[in-house]
Amino acid sequence: MSDLTLGATHRTLRDEVTNELRRRILSGELPPGERLVEDRLAASLGVSRNPVRESIRVLATEGFVEVVPRLGATVSRLSAEEGEELFDVRMAVEGLAARLAARKRTAASAARLRQVLDHARQAVDEGRLEEVADLNTAFHLAVVEAAGNSYLSLMMKPMLLRAQWVFSRTAAARGPHSWSEHVSLCEAIAAGDEDEAQARAVAHVAAARRSFLTAVRRAKAPND
Repeated sequence: MSDLTLGATHRTLRDEVTNELRRRILSGELPPGERLVEDRLAASLGVSRNPVRESIRVLATEGFVEVVPRLGATVSRLSAEEGEELFDVRMAVEGLAARLAARKRTAASAARLRQVLDHARQAVDEGRLEEVADLNTAFHLAVVEAAGNSYLSLMMKPMLLRAQWVFSRTAAARGPHSWSEHVSLCEAIAAGDEDEAQARAVAHVAAARRSFLTAVRRAKAPND
C-alpha cells in the first residue's frame, strides 16, 4: 500500500502544507472563523507540527489566517468592505494588465489563454466548481504573464489568490458568465485591441463585484 500523506513526499514540506491549507481555505473545507489546531492539522496531513506552524505564518501574511496571541489561529473572515476594496484595486490593475497583454500579444500567449479557457469550459459544463475557481485564477495569471511586466506580476499574484477566495463563494452562479466574459477578453487581447481589452477586463471585474455583493446580501438576509 502506498503512503499518500504529505509527509511521504520529498518536496519542501512547508510549501506543500501551505498549498494544501490554502486549498482547503479556498474550497471552503476550512471555513471563515474555523480554528486551526496545529496537532489536528498535522495529523491529517501526516506531518509534524513545525511545517504546520510555519505554514500558518505564511497564510497569515497572505491574509487567509488571523493569528491572535494566546488565542491561536483562525481562518480569516472576508467582509463586504474588504471585498469592495479588492474589487476597486482589481478594476484598475486588471484593466492595465489586459491593455498590456493586447499590446504585447504573441501567438504563444493567445494560445495559452485559449488553452485555459478550453479547460474552464469543460469544468463549468461538468460542474467541477473547485476546478473552475482554480482555472479562473489561471486565466487571470495568464493575462498577467502576457502583459510582460514584472512589477505587475509581483502585485497581482497574491491579489489573485484573494480574488479566488471571493470567486469560490460565487462560482456556481458566476462560472458560466465568467467563462463567456473571459472568451470576450481573450478575443480582444488576441486582436491586439488595447482599448477594448481594457474595457472588457474592467467590465468583467465589475460583474464579479456585483455577484459578490449579491452573495453577501443573501448570506445576511436570514439574520436580518
